[in-house]
Parts: sequence; C-alpha cells; structure tokens
Amino acid sequence: MSAQARPAAEIRPHATDKGKSQWLLKYSTLIALVILFLGFALTVDRFLTTSNLLNIVQQISMLTIVGAGLTFGFGAKEMDLSVGYTVGLTGILVPLMLISGVPLPLALLGGTAAGFAVGAVNSMLVTLIGIPSLIATLATGSILYGLNFMTTGGRAIYGGLPDTYLWLGQGQFLGIPVLAYAMVLFVLLAWFLMERTIFGRYIYAVGGNLKAAELSGVNGRFYRSAALVVCSLFAAVAGMLLAARLGSGQPNAGERYLLDGLATVFIGMTMIRPGTATVIGTFFGALFIGVINNGLNLIGMDTYIQSIVKGLIILVAVAIVSRTTKLRLL
Repeated sequence: MSAQARPAAEIRPHATDKGKSQWLLKYSTLIALVILFLGFALTVDRFLTTSNLLNIVQQISMLTIVGAGLTFGFGAKEMDLSVGYTVGLTGILVPLMLISGVPLPLALLGGTAAGFAVGAVNSMLVTLIGIPSLIATLATGSILYGLNFMTTGGRAIYGGLPDTYLWLGQGQFLGIPVLAYAMVLFVLLAWFLMERTIFGRYIYAVGGNLKAAELSGVNGRFYRSAALVVCSLFAAVAGMLLAARLGSGQPNAGERYLLDGLATVFIGMTMIRPGTATVIGTFFGALFIGVINNGLNLIGMDTYIQSIVKGLIILVAVAIVSRTTKLRLL
C-alpha cells in the first residue's frame, strides 16, 4: 500500500501545478487589465474622474460592438477585414439620408440594409465562389473605401442632423451615456446568440471542424455566411452610432476600427476559453484597448506611439494563444 501511495503523492503536485497554470492562462489578461487600470489611476490625476471614466465607456462602445460582430466571424473561422469600411459606409449613408429629409427610422433601416448587403456580398464571395474570407473581405473593404470617398468627395457631412439622432451618440440617460446602453444591449445579444442558442453552437461547430459538422447535418455554408453577415450588421450599427457621436459623417472615420476590432478579439482569445473567440473575452479586450488609448492620451503620448503599442499587444496576444492552444484562423 505504501508503494501505491507514493506515486499518488508524486502526481498530486503536478496536477495542482497544471491547474494553476490553466487558471493563470485563463485570467492573466484580466489581471493585466486590472494592473494597467491601477497603474494609470495612480500615475495620472484625471484618470479616475467620473467624466474620464464615462469618456472611456463612450470610446469603447462602438469598438465593442464591432468586436462582438467579429467574434461571430472568428467563431466560424472566417475573418472580415471590411468592417472598418462598413463602419464608414453607414457613418456617411445615414447622415446623407437624414439631411435629405428621410425620417430617422427609415434612415436607420437603410443603414442596417447597407450592412446586410455588405455581409451578403462577402458571404457569397466566400461560400459560393470559394475565395478565402481574408482576401474577399480585403477586396470588398477596398471597394467600400473608394465608394465612401466617391460619395462624399472626401468631405465631411455635417449640419441638419436631427437632435434625436445626435442624442443616440451624445446623450445621457440617468447620467450614463446612451452609447453605453447600446453597447450593453449588443454585447448581451451577441453573448446570448453565441452561448445560449443552437445558432451559436453551430457557429462554433463549423469553426471547430467544418467537415465533421457537415457530416453531422449542419449546413456549414449557411452558418459561415451568417457569421459574415452578422459581422457586417454589427459594424453597420457601430457606424450609425459613430456618426451620431461625431455629429457628422466622416468617410474615413471607421478605418481604425479594423485594427482595434481585431485586437479586441485577439486579446479576448487569451482569456475565458483560451484559443476561442468569446463575446465576454472580446468585451474585456475592448476595455483593455480603451484603457490603454485613454491613459496614453492623458499622458500626452503621440498617436503613432499608440499604434505601435496596439500592434505589439496583438503580437503578444496571438503569441500567447499560439503557444498554448492550436490556434487556427484560416
């Protein structure tokens, strides 16, 4: 019996160490976020003010919505590189319609339809023609970029926007920005679809093993297409809210949401379920990016330095996931 007890005693510390390492992997990014937040709070006087914290919430609202949409794409192992330009598309389309006298509900519906159209084109290129999503969405993004500038002549669209529309991006309710409510709404919607419905389970199944999912009766083409459409729809919503926040339509305002949106998902994949894109992970990824951007702005860091920092963060996040899981994006 003593001979049997000794191996058991030797195995137990190894299992404990493995459990600790898994726990650290699961929550290390969240711990880093807390440390980063405390670091800025202790070193930057204005960081913990109510106005600045509300500003962070407003800054990450559209980014979180874009990232939540991208989570569907990553879940199905499809990458949408057109989201930033879809943000720009609806960010100029809706103000143009409003200035032309279109009622707000119809203008918002038109922006949503435009996002759906972009997603439908992307899905057809990927699932029907067979172009890899990385290439297909890169091409459609380039087309949208040209259309955005061709439509506006490179000029901003401002003036004549209704107060109700501006309230969506600039207003508050019970002291909290309306954008925060929109962010929570779409995060909860995305989380429910991905984690509590058959739709989300099939998205993950298709992304995990397409052939096995199809052999089980799952329509892989449909769920890959649906994931790309959701990416574009969420980007379209973010674009409409961004224009309301800016009080104008800017043809190039959505460009930064591509890199930042991808960063939120990559950072999110280092936590919760490492190697897997999750909506909650993406939310914390957006908060991570928002805190960094805000803190660096407050200390007067140049924008190009911020770009370098975000690029390094993406590399570190992908390196962590790649070293600890079988990361496969394409």
